[in-house]
Amino acid sequence: MSGLDKINSHILEEANQTAAAKLAEAREKAERIVAEAGEKAQAEAERSRQISERDIKNYMDRVASSCDMQKKRAILAAKQEMISEVLNQAYARVIGLPDDAYFSMIKKLLEAYVQPEKGVICFSETDLKRIPQGFEAEIAEIAQSKGGSLSISDKGKVMDGGCILVYGGIEENCTIRAIFDARRDELSDMVQEMLFG
Repeated sequence: MSGLDKINSHILEEANQTAAAKLAEAREKAERIVAEAGEKAQAEAERSRQISERDIKNYMDRVASSCDMQKKRAILAAKQEMISEVLNQAYARVIGLPDDAYFSMIKKLLEAYVQPEKGVICFSETDLKRIPQGFEAEIAEIAQSKGGSLSISDKGKVMDGGCILVYGGIEENCTIRAIFDARRDELSDMVQEMLFG
């Protein structure tokens, strides 16, 4: 082998060694990049899984909360309906009291609402027909004890039950409906306590 061939061979060998070293270095770098990318991908997948789990849990919590709220609303609506039904039944019972109990209740109303003035008490057509004997004298006595006077109007008013007191141009609504409506919250609370404790 001539000197030139030896130099060429030596250069070629050095080039091959350099190329092999560079190739090994490139492979090593590529493997490192692939490993890092794999780790990043795995970390990103884990982060996505955690986010998905958190989002699913939040969604399930919202669904559970919404279901719970709907259940509470349904229970409340059912309770309110029951309370309303009890109050309606109580109203019907008061309207349908026997004459003696009904007019005894009217006297108690008058003791609370009669004014120390001259007035007129109005009843429904139905109540005018069932006023017991001596009732007018009893209400006159109640009014007198308050410093006023009270006479029964012979014209019936349109109402279910109770009475309306008229003093001058001012009316005091003492109908059973007005009393129930005015005390509805208080009565509802009482019924709720009785029904649901």
